[in-house]
Amino acid sequence: MANVFALVLLGLGVALAFRPERRAWALPLVVLGGMALLLANSLVLVPAGHVGVVFNVFRGVQPRPLGEGVHLVLPLVQKVILYDARVKEVTLSAPHEGERRVDTSIRARSKEGLEIGVDVTVQYRVLAAEAARLHQEVGPGYLETLLIPQIRSKVRDAVGQFGAAELISTQRTALETAVIAGLETTLQAYHIELVSVLLREIRIPEAVAKVIEEKQTAEQQVQIEINRRKQAEIAAERRIIEARAERDAAVLRAEGEARAIELRGRTLKAAPEVVQLTFAEKLAPGVQTVFVPSTGNFLLDLRGLGGQTR
Repeated sequence: MANVFALVLLGLGVALAFRPERRAWALPLVVLGGMALLLANSLVLVPAGHVGVVFNVFRGVQPRPLGEGVHLVLPLVQKVILYDARVKEVTLSAPHEGERRVDTSIRARSKEGLEIGVDVTVQYRVLAAEAARLHQEVGPGYLETLLIPQIRSKVRDAVGQFGAAELISTQRTALETAVIAGLETTLQAYHIELVSVLLREIRIPEAVAKVIEEKQTAEQQVQIEINRRKQAEIAAERRIIEARAERDAAVLRAEGEARAIELRGRTLKAAPEVVQLTFAEKLAPGVQTVFVPSTGNFLLDLRGLGGQTR
């Protein structure tokens, strides 16, 4: 806008120079337009999230880039190239149903040699402090000349380390980690920070996918049977343990009872009076019998004596 205003003033001054009655206004307008044009080309605005790389026609690229805000430069001597230093992303993917665009997905070969299709999104950011070196080594077209080719190369290298079945089942995270490890170092060498790698979709041939699915189903069934067998074995072992515990308890009870009988026998043998006392206690309550302590150890029938008395 400032350049347009300056050019308008210059044009108006030149036009008045050919009109004698207004020629006095021509020179001031030309001077004012020239100053406005000079000022417009001396001020450079660096938007938010950007950095400005300064190229000097006499000294080349300046090592220190310009930060956000307005900066004064030398017209015709210094030129500012803007670089976006915010987080950006590039997506390489196949078109979805209904989309009309070029297929940019990555084609790679698995460890078995099968063709694998990969859709990937890479988030990155230009290192603001190193934007001048990026401009010198790669230039503003770093996306097409550096980033996309490196993404394709690192994804292909990583896919080749895994089998097709692994990629669609257990090793998806490992594939992502391998891509990050290969891409991060390369981009950092070119002054670009890798933020993240997102594997959007991994595609394998339909026939191969069906075979893999059937194989996984069979393996799951085998695992289920193994688990059932293990559970049955555990239940059987539990029953055996319980039976052994019951057997041991019965043995202990029998041993205890035998021990008690043995001890009781010893006691009775050592004290015969206890036998007589026990015998008397077992008699019916109506029998009147008295133990008479003597060396003969006999029983006295009280009922018989009572009858004779009567």
